[in-house]
Amino acid sequence: MAVKLSNIMGMDVYTDNAQFVGKVFDVILDLQKGEVVRLTLEPIRVSSKEEAKRVFREKTILFKSVKAVDKIVIVSSDGSSAQPLEEEESIEKAPHKPMPYSYRYKK
Repeated sequence: MAVKLSNIMGMDVYTDNAQFVGKVFDVILDLQKGEVVRLTLEPIRVSSKEEAKRVFREKTILFKSVKAVDKIVIVSSDGSSAQPLEEEESIEKAPHKPMPYSYRYKK
């Protein structure tokens, strides 16, 4: 079953133990892979990289932990948010390969 991303926004998020976590504020996508990566529970307005990491740990949910989406979003209670960003950091540290359709300006 497919769900539009616009329908996920504003949905209530509960753990599989029936605890209310929050409402989906936004969806973070990986455009290169074409996947949903995280759901945010509030707007992300930060002024530093360290603050952004803290907000990502505390106020976002990895989409891998989502178990079901229908009228609400159900996430696993064992680590619904606050999973370390090491896997994402390792991706950031890898050398960036330009996409085949990217254009580099040359003088």
